[in-house]
Amino acid sequence: MKQDFKNYRTEDFQVWKTLFERQILNLKDKSCKEYLQALKDMMEVLYSERIAEFSQLDSWFSTCTGWRIQCVPGLIPVDDFFELLAEKKFCSSTWLRSMNELDYLEEPDMFHDVFGHIPLLSNNVFSKFIHEFGKLGKLNIKNEERLIELQRLYWFTIEFGLIDQDGPKVYGAGIASSFGEAISSLEKNTVRVQFDLDEVLNTSFETDKIQEKYFVIESFDQLYESILILKERWK
Repeated sequence: MKQDFKNYRTEDFQVWKTLFERQILNLKDKSCKEYLQALKDMMEVLYSERIAEFSQLDSWFSTCTGWRIQCVPGLIPVDDFFELLAEKKFCSSTWLRSMNELDYLEEPDMFHDVFGHIPLLSNNVFSKFIHEFGKLGKLNIKNEERLIELQRLYWFTIEFGLIDQDGPKVYGAGIASSFGEAISSLEKNTVRVQFDLDEVLNTSFETDKIQEKYFVIESFDQLYESILILKERWK
């Protein structure tokens, strides 16, 4: 499966531009410094005026952390997902939501995948964390209990993680790509707790609503260390 620009309609470009420009402003004082720096570094291949082209992203990443974009039709089997991460291939849809559904989707689209996930893959420490996560998942693909724990780790970090940088800041893609959740996750009455690996692994989640609890890491080094701890524990 490949990204085909001929398939994009005028509305798709309008959706991309609207979402991109709105979220850039929204995240200006909410996102972590690493994510904001990544957006600046990638501005030649990731910007509002044109839907991101995967071949350009691949070329850009070849000069830093070596990730590539793997086109997928939508959600894929978990074994394929871990296999791709282990090969430093990050999955992305090629379709975009419509103008009348800017704020809620049942299934992640290209804006979530690219704007939310892709920038931080350029950060060396975060890149190593996701790569090790993929390799660990591949090794434990037959262990249902461990897979559930890995899904929870993914959910509360890569998707909906916060980091302490003079207060909580956004790094998880599910928050970074969501206008509403970027706001609600940082509100005073929102439940936020310090990241604890065992607590994360034992915390269930729901996929169809704004999160009620967020885990806050101290640094990406702490996040990377957590996957090394898990790797050692599961030897």
